[in-house]
Amino acid sequence: MGADDYITKPFSQRLLVERIRAILRRNEMRAATNDNDTGTDTLLTVGDLRLDEDRHLCLWKDDSVSLTVTEFLLVKTLVQRPGHVKSRDSLMDAAYGDAIYVDDRTIDSHIKRIRKKFKAVDDTFDYIDTVYGIGYKYNEPSA
Repeated sequence: MGADDYITKPFSQRLLVERIRAILRRNEMRAATNDNDTGTDTLLTVGDLRLDEDRHLCLWKDDSVSLTVTEFLLVKTLVQRPGHVKSRDSLMDAAYGDAIYVDDRTIDSHIKRIRKKFKAVDDTFDYIDTVYGIGYKYNEPSA
């Protein structure tokens, strides 16, 4: 019938989640292999910001912004839904996954460095807003 895995009782929720993730990873790898044949584009453009996942490239108004892997993942998470507030927890999950626990203030430090790097390229950059008590959001530049 297509069984992929099984777990004997009793089992922990952690084990169940890990098994599900393993199955999803295998399915993503299969899909990625199929997608490589079609030449998928991994360029994300929001206003003046362009992110290229394949090249780990971040451009603001055609100027390169050097980001660490964690910073890149945070920016990508914020710009995927401009105007929507992302909690610190959701940003932690995007940047670190479940494998590593970090303090909420770590995200604040990353956001501070991200803002500083963008301001080094453009003094007027102010598109990442803090939503007090919740998290952060990226505001799409007005045309």
